[in-house]
Amino acid sequence: MSGDISAARKSGRVQPQGGGDLVIVGGSIVSAYGVSLADVWIEGGIVRAMGPDVARLAPVNTERLDAAGCLVFPGLVDPQVHFREPGLTHKEDLASGGLCAIAGGMTGFMEMPNTNPLTIDPAQLADKLQRASGRSPSDFAFFIGATAENADQLGEWETLPGCAGVKVFMGSSTGNLLVPDDATLERVLRSGKRRVTVHSEDDPRLKERYAAIAPGTHVREHHHIRDVECAMRATRRLLHLAERTGRPVHLLHVSTAEEIELVRERDLGDLVTVELTPNHLFLVAPECYDVHGSWAQMNPPVRDARHRDVLRQAAADGTATCIGSDHAPHTRDEKAKPFPTCPAGIAGVQTTLPLLLTAVRDGWLQMTDIVRLCLLGPRRVYGLVGRGPLAPGVEGHAIVVDPRRTGPLPLEALHSRAGYSPFVGVELAGWPIATVLRGEVVYRVPDTTTRAHDAGAATAPGAGFVGALVGPARGRMLVFEG
Repeated sequence: MSGDISAARKSGRVQPQGGGDLVIVGGSIVSAYGVSLADVWIEGGIVRAMGPDVARLAPVNTERLDAAGCLVFPGLVDPQVHFREPGLTHKEDLASGGLCAIAGGMTGFMEMPNTNPLTIDPAQLADKLQRASGRSPSDFAFFIGATAENADQLGEWETLPGCAGVKVFMGSSTGNLLVPDDATLERVLRSGKRRVTVHSEDDPRLKERYAAIAPGTHVREHHHIRDVECAMRATRRLLHLAERTGRPVHLLHVSTAEEIELVRERDLGDLVTVELTPNHLFLVAPECYDVHGSWAQMNPPVRDARHRDVLRQAAADGTATCIGSDHAPHTRDEKAKPFPTCPAGIAGVQTTLPLLLTAVRDGWLQMTDIVRLCLLGPRRVYGLVGRGPLAPGVEGHAIVVDPRRTGPLPLEALHSRAGYSPFVGVELAGWPIATVLRGEVVYRVPDTTTRAHDAGAATAPGAGFVGALVGPARGRMLVFEG
């Protein structure tokens, strides 16, 4: 690898294969360090220049996107989604899930292996990459799932193009996509070098707890059944093995205050990174189960305010490396089944950024934290190439957010086949109104200047929030170091 490319990868600067020409005019640019008024000139899909009055330097025929009064974020990345294709496309597919992502400002996503068939070998990875090409509006990559049968081959497969990495389910999975014992987990950790992503719940305890569920148990008991000890047993084991093997691990959807304290106490540095979900940050038990029933059910579960508050602090103080939506949609009929037969999972890739904007409004996050948690964090964990805060030389991905688009989140604005979200009705603090992928506007909410919205001219359900793709799906394969 040449020195120039190596330096480009470390900085987020790398030349993509083609892109559009665009000037984003008059917006407030959000970076990892602050917010500043500037224009952004993108040429050939790469940021050419930024600063006040940069628009006048671009050729007069370059497309302009008016961002006056708006925030301009770099394109964000969701490192944990379940888009259900192949095999479960009545819930979601790569086209509909990719639309949800791009509408929510997620210009890249990494999709999990528990589809049907499971993504546990290079052939299934290649199949997903082919399915996504030309259909996903957002850039994409896919995890390969670890099993007892493939554990010794993962080190070779994790470097395949389009592979986000290796995913381990220590509990809560289907078929042979499960690594419940330490011996197999150690084999996985000793096969390869990239960071291993882990769903950390103890499978023996889960089986024991579910066997004891009495008929008629309400979903509000979900967080007691999958209790703190389910998470802690697995996470203790995982950190011990990570330290013993020297293999970096990534803890997905951490749900307990105790796990956060364990990570801090063990202080294993970059060997352990932590991911949170908006569900654990913005929902709270038991109220969420009483109000939303199984729509608030996910694994690991949403817990009480004590856990939520510690997780919020972890998001703010840097203990948490990134945020992933764990977008996991199910249909209304499936969610209507009685507990515990109703499936766990919440659709959320489109609502992550809007929810984090409410956290800024409410004072427990800063605007710059959104960039850290939803772009720099995934880049650090997975070694993403070409992704970074808006700056000359970086790929030209951006999101224009209108902070004037407030009010309750309308169901009509959501694109997921799930057809519902427990966040419908949440009072918003802004809404993404345009998404730019490599210098091309690929998604837009009508009237990006908000003049008609402010005047009250828009009256259709969800008006001012409902958007649509602009042109064909243009997602490409994400690129990783190595």
